[in-house]
Amino acid sequence: MSAKANILAKLKNSLAGTTPIRDEFDESLVTQPWSYPADQRIARLRQLMEAVHGETHLTSLAEWPALLERLLGERGIDRLLVAPSTPHGQQFSAHCQQAGSPLTLKAYDRPIEEWKAELFDATPASLTGTLGGIAATGSLILWPTREEPRLMSLVPPLHIALLKASQVYDNFYEVQQKMQWSAGMPTNALLVSGPSKTADIEQVLAYGAHGPKDLIVLILEDA
Repeated sequence: MSAKANILAKLKNSLAGTTPIRDEFDESLVTQPWSYPADQRIARLRQLMEAVHGETHLTSLAEWPALLERLLGERGIDRLLVAPSTPHGQQFSAHCQQAGSPLTLKAYDRPIEEWKAELFDATPASLTGTLGGIAATGSLILWPTREEPRLMSLVPPLHIALLKASQVYDNFYEVQQKMQWSAGMPTNALLVSGPSKTADIEQVLAYGAHGPKDLIVLILEDA
């Protein structure tokens, strides 16, 4: 018997003759104080995100590409990292082509080793989707995929995130229950509440030390 199997066997045997204690977890403790009327969730999320230098915009499923193009133009950004195989990547690519946009769209379509310098030094902004938002903490839920790896939201100085208004939840517990996270989670499930910031050096708050310096959230209303 291996050392690991021996340890596990001892743990199992130590439970012989015992009776499991009933779980007295009270769900209301983590939901009731952090629940909001449906018409207040988005306002709360925006308030909390903007309090930590996040930028939010209300728009629609049809109008967000034009808004994003304008926001990038105002910042003098002419290159954007997108995931062309995603629905939002396809929608924005089609908009740029139809509008004759001067934007250069990049795709994360190679191993990082092949274009690390370009990603870190010549990619000023990225666009990703989100899994939803949390009103209680003003957070975005990012679930990195093969199409949108973690580095897409971590490396470029400006991260633009798309959030559907219908996917703003009250609290983290609700997210875990409704999305059945217990059935399987990725190696990276991320909660993002604003741009990257740190006060490690002389207790002076600085933005962009460990990730994007700026975060723009486009909240897409279904209508």
